[in-house]
Amino acid sequence: MSKSAKILSTGRPSARNKAATLASLADDAGTKRVNFELSADQHTKLKIYAAKQGKTIKELLTEYVASLPE
Repeated sequence: MSKSAKILSTGRPSARNKAATLASLADDAGTKRVNFELSADQHTKLKIYAAKQGKTIKELLTEYVASLPE
């Protein structure tokens, strides 16, 4: 091997530099990411409904949450 070859290391890259990783994952200071699972059938139903409304799933769910009472 040549001297310019990089040395490989084990482990997750995110574990080596947590501060930079957290900053890169942050959306906007005023937003939060929501993640949940749906069955394939539920996802298809939601996707079709959103398409019929001319919206994305994100737009549809964001509007729904905004309409909830406080």
